[in-house]
Amino acid sequence: MKKVVLVTGANSGIGLALCERLLSQDVQLQLCLACRNMQRAEAARQALLVSHPQAQVTLLHLDVGNMRSVLSAAEEFKQKYNRLDYLYLNAGIMPNPRVDHKAFYKGLFSSNVVRMFATGEGLLTQEDKVTPNGLQEVFATNLFGHFLLVRELEPLLCQMDHNSLVIWTSSSNAQRSAFSLDDIQHQKGREPYSSSKYASDLLSLALNRHYNNRGLYASVICPGLVMTNLTYGILPSFFWTLIMPIMWLIRIFTNTFTLSPYNGAEALFWLFMQKPESLDPMAKYHSLTSGLGNNYTQPHKMDIDENVSEALYVKLLEFEDTVRKKLRDEDVDIKAKN
Repeated sequence: MKKVVLVTGANSGIGLALCERLLSQDVQLQLCLACRNMQRAEAARQALLVSHPQAQVTLLHLDVGNMRSVLSAAEEFKQKYNRLDYLYLNAGIMPNPRVDHKAFYKGLFSSNVVRMFATGEGLLTQEDKVTPNGLQEVFATNLFGHFLLVRELEPLLCQMDHNSLVIWTSSSNAQRSAFSLDDIQHQKGREPYSSSKYASDLLSLALNRHYNNRGLYASVICPGLVMTNLTYGILPSFFWTLIMPIMWLIRIFTNTFTLSPYNGAEALFWLFMQKPESLDPMAKYHSLTSGLGNNYTQPHKMDIDENVSEALYVKLLEFEDTVRKKLRDEDVDIKAKN
């Protein structure tokens, strides 16, 4: 049976690099690129077909930050496929990132320079906004939209004849200090990206608890420090030009500076080669690159609590009910006006 793989955020960066590596490993798989910008998605599809002319690559329009789009995309996918083996939850945003320049320059010439670049802890803040669905944009895009997608695709993910794997692209910036159960949308804070990524770590554990007996497993990866559009948006382009030689030099001494999307996709690709049931639900699988440029994957125990994980899962189920009701009410209003 041909494997079916769905990748969100697949038109560039780590997502596209992953798709290239997956097809190089198994050109027979059925690959679906789920993207918000369909023009870019088609360009990515054509690029993949140049390298793999016989590959089966389809497109799915998905704005993971828009719940109507999530529901529509899930329905379309279920009409096209009768199974789903791997669901890569890779799409994510870091809107309007701001750098604490004082902390940056202080860290640049300190012994913590590697950790500063690797995690961004205490360095980055973002300006969030509210979506048309009434949710915080980062929470909706990086976490809740993906959660709703998993829920909608349950019939394809939970099948008795095979195990499936849901894989979250997390971050070294996933900090416990940025997350609060009392504010899971991070409405009151200034680090929504870090909060959303830590929440995805928690949610992965909860999904394993609730779905393993139905054949669905979940894992989390960290791509390391990768130079993507998201990364380049943090600082002015001229600054990256100045510090890139320093970063390449630092990579000789640290394995977390993966730098290229191909290297950053290492853990995502490695998980494709594993049996879902063999993976550690408490581990985050890190993409690492040695000073000589060799890629490998290494698990690290996550700093998460099972009770907090379960509490978040329950809150997300409540959010799901609220969002679905709101969408139904909007549909009723539209019909009434017509």
